[in-house]
Amino acid sequence: MHTVGESVSETEPVIIDHRYRIVRRIARGGMSQVYVAHDQRLERDIALKIMHPYLAESEEFVRLFRREARAAARLSHPGVVAVHDQGQTGDSFYLTMEYVPGGNLRQRLDREGSLTLETALDITEQILAALDAAHRGGLVHRDVKPENVLLPTSGGVKVADFGLARAVSEASMSGTSTVLGTVAYLAPEVVTDGVSSPAADVYAVGILLYEMLTGAPPFTGERPIQVAFKHVNDSVPALSETIDWIPSEVDEFVAALVARSTSDREPDAATALAHLRRVIEDLPPDLLAKRHEVAPRIPAEAEQVDPGPDATQEISTRNTALIDRGAKPSKVAVPIGAVKKKPKADRPHRRRRWPLALALIVLLATGAGATWWFTIGPGGTRELPAVAGTAEASAVDQIRNNELEVHISREYHDTIESGVVIETDPGPGKVRVGTTVNIIVSKGIRTVTVPEVVGVSEADADSALQKAGVTKGETAKEHSDTVPAGTVISASHNPGTVIPHNESVTLTVSDGPAPITFPDVVGQARAEAEAALGELGLKISIAEEFSDSVDKGRVISMSPAAGAAGHRLDSVSLVVSKGPELFEVPSVFAKQVEEAEQVLRNAGFKVKVERVLGGVFGTVHSQDPKAGTMVPKGTTITIKVV
Repeated sequence: MHTVGESVSETEPVIIDHRYRIVRRIARGGMSQVYVAHDQRLERDIALKIMHPYLAESEEFVRLFRREARAAARLSHPGVVAVHDQGQTGDSFYLTMEYVPGGNLRQRLDREGSLTLETALDITEQILAALDAAHRGGLVHRDVKPENVLLPTSGGVKVADFGLARAVSEASMSGTSTVLGTVAYLAPEVVTDGVSSPAADVYAVGILLYEMLTGAPPFTGERPIQVAFKHVNDSVPALSETIDWIPSEVDEFVAALVARSTSDREPDAATALAHLRRVIEDLPPDLLAKRHEVAPRIPAEAEQVDPGPDATQEISTRNTALIDRGAKPSKVAVPIGAVKKKPKADRPHRRRRWPLALALIVLLATGAGATWWFTIGPGGTRELPAVAGTAEASAVDQIRNNELEVHISREYHDTIESGVVIETDPGPGKVRVGTTVNIIVSKGIRTVTVPEVVGVSEADADSALQKAGVTKGETAKEHSDTVPAGTVISASHNPGTVIPHNESVTLTVSDGPAPITFPDVVGQARAEAEAALGELGLKISIAEEFSDSVDKGRVISMSPAAGAAGHRLDSVSLVVSKGPELFEVPSVFAKQVEEAEQVLRNAGFKVKVERVLGGVFGTVHSQDPKAGTMVPKGTTITIKVV
């Protein structure tokens, strides 16, 4: 067995801890290398993260590494890369994690430049859901960045690198006065105070969303310390400064994530996630499909083909190198407090302000001052134009051109198409300079998705339609031999169909089998009776009986009786004649005539005597039918007597 650092032949496998066989390297950074390895015990591929040996020199790191590995392993969520195990090989410590085939968000941004609003919000929602699970478990990620957002080939999003997350109760790394993180996504309080709370993860997600939409993070600099300084002292610019079409709801959401003060920021992933879902619900599809055009960082022709499972792969280290290792870094060790907030300028001495105040009073006392105040000054008014019925962008331009502020809210409307102004508050007319005008923009008619209702009871179907916000139309009743009464047979719209909320869905509900009247089949041949009853869908049971009066194969009786009311699929019983019952003719050969007659009559037969030559001996010579013949009772048996 070899450790990873040893030299091995190309064909000799590298096996870690007698269990994990190295397949290929997939990432390398300032703190660790990551490999695809095969777990020979459980027969599965895993991701193996091996920390650099120099980290093991710190007993504090070893203690925290083991503790955080255990904490991460307890974190179970479909959006989190699972941690399976931790151990030591040689001078290095390692983690084994779920292997997630596919790329990461950094690679996608490099390839596409930016993402559509819908895609960016969807990825953000999944990241926040994963972080919510961590925050509820007492973990803070501390390094949310595009490289740690994996995009599996199977779809969805998985957040990686929780293996080094720190418990909420601890604030600084390894008990020192430095904090480690990717500088482009570090929250201000992490830089100034070393405080890593759920709010710091929320800040990083806000920066990430900003980057997904604009194509670049809000703060850049030649040196990481310059970027850290901007996080502490500058507010993240509004998205609308770069993307003019961005809806105000998204602008406000990002601002709630990246507020410099934690008191103004969403406190954790749960509240941020709830906020985001409210925003997404109000955005129309045409707006969600928009994208801010940004040139890709990596041209399409420069993309490399996957080298395959037998090759060694490396992921770019430009965003994971440490500051003291020579590469251009973004993940750095920042001394806590090295970056401070800019001091506020001293307020001028009050005595220096009185001449200005006096001049202002004099000015206002004059006609010129009053004219200035009520025309172009703060007391002036502007005409709020009538913009109802115009496109959103045009309305915003008209109102802002009149020195008025704009806030946009969106509502569904049954007749006004999406993106068109419904009304403003206040309405058209004179308003004060700087007044904030609420523009109510149509999201178009509210649509709903038809749920699956076929095959369930009418009551359950009504409940499903109501829950989905679908209007129920008239209910049609239809007889059915196959669908139980009260169950939905069909609906006017297929499940999954998106329709306007005021378009109704009509249900066809089974009324059970159709009513029928039992026909009279008594006396009919069996086949004829079965055909007549079968056309009515009746279930037929048949019994057979001997009958002296009804011919064999014909119906003797039926139940229910002819003329009774019933329904299709009801049961009907028929009694069919087997004809008269047959009995064996006894032998009376050589018996005296009187005895022979008695035997035959006792057997239920009639007797006819024919005497040959006077029958002087009185002895039976022959009989017809012959002895042993099967005949009905009452049959006449002729005997000849000699």
